[in-house]
Amino acid sequence: MLRFRLHELKDTRSGHILGDLLPGDYLCAGGLAFTKPGERSHTNDGPGGLDIHTHPDREAFIIIQGYGIMEVDGVEHVVTTGDILIIEAGEDHHLRSSEDDPLVTLWCHAGHVRHKSQAE
Repeated sequence: MLRFRLHELKDTRSGHILGDLLPGDYLCAGGLAFTKPGERSHTNDGPGGLDIHTHPDREAFIIIQGYGIMEVDGVEHVVTTGDILIIEAGEDHHLRSSEDDPLVTLWCHAGHVRHKSQAE
């Protein structure tokens, strides 16, 4: 896992805002997630119900509100508003929201083609 703060991003006027962190010309998948207090992402959704969640590419999480814990390969990292987390390909990851100030996150992947809704 790589960790940055919003102010550390390069001033980008073309391409996508995470261009130096996520390989690919376009943000091609992603969303906005509002988590419930204490919610843990990707629990038991791996093959055969295993508690494993990985991707073949990097994934970015931008914490836009709240705080919680990012579990990466069994290691816990405290996260808070303004953190940018880059999960490396193959890293098992789960995001756990605080009970007091639940997380709101943007998550995304980049690739060489635009998102299907932007296709011509």
